Amino acid sequence: MADPVRAGLPFLPYGRQSVEEDDIAAVAAVLRGDWLTQGPAVAAFERALAKWVGAGRVGAVEAVACANGTAALRLAYAALGIGPGDAVVVPSNTFLATASAARHAGAEVAFADVDPDSGLMGVAEAEAAIARAAKAGWRVRALAPVHYAGQTAPMAGLVALAQAEGLALVEDACHAIGTVDLSGGDRADGQEAPVGAGHAEVEAGSLTVFSFHPVKTIAAGEGGAVTGTDPALMARVRRLCNHGMMRDPGEGEAFADPDAALDAGGKPNPWYYEMAEPGFNHRLSDIHAALVLSQLGRLDRFIGRRAALMALYAERLAPLAPLVRPPALVPWCRPAWHLCAARIDFEAAGRTRSAVMTALRALGVGTQVHYIPVHRQPYWRRRYGDLALPGAMSHYAHTLSLPLFPAMADGDVDRVAAALERVLS
Repeated sequence: MADPVRAGLPFLPYGRQSVEEDDIAAVAAVLRGDWLTQGPAVAAFERALAKWVGAGRVGAVEAVACANGTAALRLAYAALGIGPGDAVVVPSNTFLATASAARHAGAEVAFADVDPDSGLMGVAEAEAAIARAAKAGWRVRALAPVHYAGQTAPMAGLVALAQAEGLALVEDACHAIGTVDLSGGDRADGQEAPVGAGHAEVEAGSLTVFSFHPVKTIAAGEGGAVTGTDPALMARVRRLCNHGMMRDPGEGEAFADPDAALDAGGKPNPWYYEMAEPGFNHRLSDIHAALVLSQLGRLDRFIGRRAALMALYAERLAPLAPLVRPPALVPWCRPAWHLCAARIDFEAAGRTRSAVMTALRALGVGTQVHYIPVHRQPYWRRRYGDLALPGAMSHYAHTLSLPLFPAMADGDVDRVAAALERVLS
């Protein structure tokens, strides 16, 4: 019988894009056309994304496409007016960008602990971070919950906290395109809707950001988006994405020389543009937009395949308990899984995580760690000292992301489980 681990099979990375012929054709069509950037493919993707995340919501959803998930975070913080003198609550279990983008805006970061099993920031952790910020003399302006691995933070409680404290919400959904929030809120049926339209009841503002990096559920190569329902807030996101420029004289302030804006007939001059505040060049190209628009058409299929693989993982990893456990499930969402962040008791197995990862790689199985808690990074330690966030440290100590992407076969899950059993025994 062939060894399921050493069968000469190709290397399994922890994640990878799934590109098909229609994706290639969509990109080729742009390359053969007139617009490589600032053209119709970007607008088409924005409309399609807004329609997808707007299912079941009250009020129209808008989407602004941008260069990547980090750019989306920068645009969201800037559009909400977050800057020097402000602070943003960010869970320590996240990628660097959630915190760094707030700091680029001039804000301080109030790091929050997370549940050690799910890796998610809850209400108690957010409240503790707000209390630490108040003790430091910071003015907290926003909560930035991270929907880790495809599961949402408990948004019903966090929305209530934001309302009570007068805070804005910036949902980092870079892992969660296609995830369904089951907690109710401002949905047409009061029960569920895809993550992405924010929460209109949060008076200080609510925005959601996405990433379309190749290992995410749908890929642009590099790409991101900001979504929301507040027209004025989304108009500011759009302006800031393109240098803060406006081309409609009715949007902005009057020039000292009105002839710069309007011709003799009162129509905008063809060269007119106006900048009321500095923005960024965070635009998405039409090349990237064509790819991610094509991929969006298969999002349901990708979500379904990832869910099936996660169900197989739960079955195949069960015999390895208690050394290995699948990701902890939360009841308030239906996840579109981005990561299979397994929980492993390395100490009980008598193996370091580094040794396990090296041994798995030798067997053709790639893994990754998501994430080193951000508050432990040198920059933040120099700025804030050594914070005690035991939940984040416990989650970090026991997590290992296993291969998860739609092109995996069922037998690949068997192969990963067999490799884990061999390495841990």
